[in-house]
Amino acid sequence: MRILLLVFFLSWTVLQAYSQAYSLFGSIKSEADTSGVPGAAVRLEGQPGTPSASSPMVAISGSDGTFRFEKVLPGEYTIKIDYLGFEPFVKTIRATQNLNLGIIFLPEASLTLDGIQVTGAPAMGKQMGDTTQFNASAFQTSHNANAENLIEKMPGIQVLNGQVQAQGETVQEILVDGKPFFEGDVEAALKNLPAEIIQNIQVFDKQSDQAEFSGFDDGNKTKAINIVTKPDRRRGQFGQASLGYGTDQRYMAGASVNFFNEERRITVTGVSNDINTSGYSIGETPGGELRGGSEGNATTNRISVNYNDEWGEKLELSGNYSYHHRQNFSQRLQFRDYILSSDSGQIYSEENNRNSTWAGQRLRMRLEYDPNEENELVIEPRFSVEQDHGISYFLGHTANDRGPVNQTENNSSYKGSELEFENEIHYRHRFPKKGRTFSTRLETGIDRDQGETFRLADNTFFSREDPHETLDQFINPDNRQVSWDLNFSYTEPVGDNARIEIEYGAGNNRNRSDEQAFNLAAETGDYTLLDTLLSNTFENNYISQEIEAGYQYSTKQLNVELEAEYQQASLENSQVFPKPYNMERTFHSLLPSVEVEYRFSESENLRLDYRTDTDEPSMGQLQEVIHNANPLHIRTGNSELRQSYRNQLYLRYKSFDAETNKLFYARIEGSVTKNTISNSTIIAEEPIQLSKDIVLERGSQFTRPVNLAEGNWDVRTHVSYGQPVPFIASNLELNGSAGYFRRPGMINNELTFSSTNNFGLGISLSSNISEKVDFNISTRSAYRIVENTVRPQLNTNYFNQSTHFRGNFVFGKGVVFRTELNHRVNAGTSAGYDSNFLLWNLSISKLLFERDRGEICLAVNDLLKQNNSIERNVTELYIEDQRTNMLQQFFMLSFTYSIRNFRGG
Repeated sequence: MRILLLVFFLSWTVLQAYSQAYSLFGSIKSEADTSGVPGAAVRLEGQPGTPSASSPMVAISGSDGTFRFEKVLPGEYTIKIDYLGFEPFVKTIRATQNLNLGIIFLPEASLTLDGIQVTGAPAMGKQMGDTTQFNASAFQTSHNANAENLIEKMPGIQVLNGQVQAQGETVQEILVDGKPFFEGDVEAALKNLPAEIIQNIQVFDKQSDQAEFSGFDDGNKTKAINIVTKPDRRRGQFGQASLGYGTDQRYMAGASVNFFNEERRITVTGVSNDINTSGYSIGETPGGELRGGSEGNATTNRISVNYNDEWGEKLELSGNYSYHHRQNFSQRLQFRDYILSSDSGQIYSEENNRNSTWAGQRLRMRLEYDPNEENELVIEPRFSVEQDHGISYFLGHTANDRGPVNQTENNSSYKGSELEFENEIHYRHRFPKKGRTFSTRLETGIDRDQGETFRLADNTFFSREDPHETLDQFINPDNRQVSWDLNFSYTEPVGDNARIEIEYGAGNNRNRSDEQAFNLAAETGDYTLLDTLLSNTFENNYISQEIEAGYQYSTKQLNVELEAEYQQASLENSQVFPKPYNMERTFHSLLPSVEVEYRFSESENLRLDYRTDTDEPSMGQLQEVIHNANPLHIRTGNSELRQSYRNQLYLRYKSFDAETNKLFYARIEGSVTKNTISNSTIIAEEPIQLSKDIVLERGSQFTRPVNLAEGNWDVRTHVSYGQPVPFIASNLELNGSAGYFRRPGMINNELTFSSTNNFGLGISLSSNISEKVDFNISTRSAYRIVENTVRPQLNTNYFNQSTHFRGNFVFGKGVVFRTELNHRVNAGTSAGYDSNFLLWNLSISKLLFERDRGEICLAVNDLLKQNNSIERNVTELYIEDQRTNMLQQFFMLSFTYSIRNFRGG
């Protein structure tokens, strides 16, 4: 450590002689209402003949309109600002020192030109470094469309099973004008903003706050979408409320209202229904929204409030609160074909019914205090409390080629609660010397999880002389976790284009689990007989320290970042009951990372990422207590587990031609994991004495986690291409994917490998005609080849295809027809699980009142009564098919009223 610090400070002293570059900064505001203009591209071009002429710099204005250029060489420059809805700005400046350009006021562009007719479509968007920006005006949407409807039309963005994917990756965060919106709830954020207020959609890899501050990528990227609103839509009230009633006493009531006043933004949403929708959606009548997406039949009550505001010039507060209450009844059938070295053909089938109630509250806040340009303090508390209870019943049956093996009929009732609190405190400081920074972070967390379960199981083992066995038990787990993590980071510039970073971190995660099981005492009728095989008190303490050194070289075209981290981790396990013992292990790991990005132009770039990390075993994997929720499938933990070590490689290429509106994206990534935590399962072909008191009956299973040194790796690719199709006024997108996954496991002490080849192909066409003719059509196919090394006769291929059409059409004086069709093909699954079905929803509406603010709608969900859910899961142990009940046909009459009250701008 001392040698490392000495080398660092000597390097810093020697490199002070390097030349000093400057910073240029300012802010952009609307001339009409002095509001900040976020998301504007600011271009800094060197004068002809200067070294900077061939490498222009581009900065994007923040949520308050501010922008900043670093490492600007001395000389003359032209600054250009071109933003949709405003007149362009051009000015020549000279950089001889750090320069504050002050406030740049942009006049709004004229909306009409006397005597001139302007034709042609607006540009779809452009690539700005790592950010892909789409112009919302280039995509036509239907009446009252929401943000989700809008982004579905954009190349590279898909909505699959309620999840938003951009460029093949799941979107995890939504920002509005650069500020968090609905804190991680992507679906709620997109469905509560009307498309008409949106000016731009920006898709990018959002780095952590620490990485954005220091400039060094810490690997904590998330795919994010920033929604830039129109300047004249940032003050006012807008939203929608709906009320509906249908057949089978189905009902729906919901509202979403936004109160925007520049920086102060409040969104309130609420919904109550029994039609399987968890949230309320602006712009969607029941006929358009009811896809029966949730498994089972659910009744939901939910309310949430999202808040953003600036308290003066130095303090900003944002937060989100939600309350969610949900009741659900589900029925599931499953069929498993096990991978055994012997050709016994063992299968397991189960019928499962569950009636559950869940309620939860969540509060997330972010307080940012910037007393000056040099210092920044951020506090982010998060709090949640959950309660659930319910009853369940399942009937499980195991058989092989010789006949029935065993059976369990299991009834249980349960209730539980969880309380969780987390907090992050960040302090960051910029020194007068540009690029020299210091930051520290402290994360703390407390988690308490309690519950109690009553279980009555009637088990039958057909090979025994006395085949029947009854378990009548009470179990009350109590789990507690306390954690903290502290980090320090220092960066120092090295000349004009390079920087170094030194980082130190330490953390501790302490867990305690106390689980006791009691059998029924027949004499008293109480649960007083302690079952020591199912009871355990266990403590786990994970302590880690890391020191990291990084080097970064950056120019306008090339960015290279090299980092190396040394990690020392200690894993301490202590069992108190039933048999005291202690175990401690220490791990030493070297974790290198490499990041290279090359920008061929502003619209084309290539990026390479190589990273390594470790993953410690969870409390549940370590605790050696018997879990017999299913007496035929017993599982336990393993206190001797070690942490795993993973290598990841990622290569991505992006190109967006703003002149032709053609977008191309390609990605390939893979990982290799050593000491992966997998499962070792014993499937008894004859009774096995596991211990003095435990006998594994024939056909039953005993599973525990183990470390497997090699064999866990995968590689996958994704490619997408999009372009307009002018002759039908639509946008076309093609995408394809391929992947190979290899997973190790142990079955009856024999090492097995399960491998899966995935191939996917998709095509979509979205209209760009007008708000009166709006449609999306897409089809996606997937073909999988599954192989295993233990039982090749179980190798299988299966195929599924999903085709989706959604259309909105306006006729005459405000008559709206909506239809949505989802066709699903499943082939290659188990007998009785191959199912092709067509889910058809449709509605007809009449628009009412001034500016079509009202709408009365008659809708039908699942007109053909074919809705169902079929899913295939492949593990190292079995191939499983599942079928779950879904919400089917009902009719509903609803009324919707839209609020549109904008002012200013």
